[in-house]
Amino acid sequence: MINDLQANGYGIAELGADQIFTLSEGDAGQIGNRALIAAGTGLGESFMIWDGRNHVPYPSEGGHTDFGPRTEDEIDLLRFLKQKYNGRISHERVISGMGLTNIYEFLREVRGVDEPNWLAKRMAEEDPNAVITELALAAKSEICEKATDMFVSAYGAEAGNLALKIMSVGGLYVGGGIAPRILEKLKDGTFMKAFTDKGRLSQLLVNTPVRVILEPRTALIGAAAHAEARSANIRGVSVRAASIKF
Repeated sequence: MINDLQANGYGIAELGADQIFTLSEGDAGQIGNRALIAAGTGLGESFMIWDGRNHVPYPSEGGHTDFGPRTEDEIDLLRFLKQKYNGRISHERVISGMGLTNIYEFLREVRGVDEPNWLAKRMAEEDPNAVITELALAAKSEICEKATDMFVSAYGAEAGNLALKIMSVGGLYVGGGIAPRILEKLKDGTFMKAFTDKGRLSQLLVNTPVRVILEPRTALIGAAAHAEARSANIRGVSVRAASIKF
């Protein structure tokens, strides 16, 4: 058994060009470590260390680090969540499925953004995150658009933090179930603006390629590839390289 994000890291090497969307070209000629961040049910983070020949994936629990607000809205969001959860707030409470709903509730209850009756009904009867995403992308609800904006901005900021921590000049990959569903929103610049907003080190992030994983089976594919490589190594036949091609 291996960590789910580690499996995703191995899986990236197996994907074709049509299973990856390039959000920012950056400097594609750079060689070095790569990072992976994936929001879904929770928030996963991983890193792929360049050993001179291959990118070797390693697990992490970076999604459980302390949430660091950057704006007045995020500062008040942190206060709101500290009351809701009665204590410490991790990035996962903001950047995940539960995080999108948390942001929506903050905007409704603290900022007083209007929630029409028809929307309240849909939120109660359907998957809240699906409703928020659908209406935000269709520009049919102010509160859903604002929630998605805050979510994507926080996502980009933490992705940039991860990239800085491991010097992922070789690229940052965005995985998980949420990114493909909000790809059009990721394209509008909100994610990249937060990703690159790192003061004196902003240029380092501008030069970092950013790619979105579209294939939902990446972790499963990676786990299979890793198992095959381990088996081949034990049998002394060959070693399967998990070297990212993109």
